[in-house]
Amino acid sequence: MEWIVDYYKDAKGHEPVKEFLDSLSLHAKAKMMRLIEFLTERGVLLKEPYTKQIRGKVRELRVKDKQGAVRILYFTYTDKRFILLHGFIKKTDKTPEREIETAEKRMNEYINRHRGKS
Repeated sequence: MEWIVDYYKDAKGHEPVKEFLDSLSLHAKAKMMRLIEFLTERGVLLKEPYTKQIRGKVRELRVKDKQGAVRILYFTYTDKRFILLHGFIKKTDKTPEREIETAEKRMNEYINRHRGKS
């Protein structure tokens, strides 16, 4: 059974990662979509250079493109499911704290909203 990738959706129904993907160049978006597909196939076995642990449960999908270092932060949820939380283009060597905090806030909101649901 393949893993499932879901997009975080806020209370108003916005899906920030889908909006981020749509803002990318066609080439960068295609590379990231291929990597998301690879994540569904390999699951937690997918390792560097494609994915990297950031902090706690938060990991990042990693793509390099002309636009820069494209990143999508995600976490592993129950029933072989990944939740894509936040996307950004990395401008520095270190992942900015505010990007991690955005992903953690969305992760906690998602867990609280889906607690007890399968």
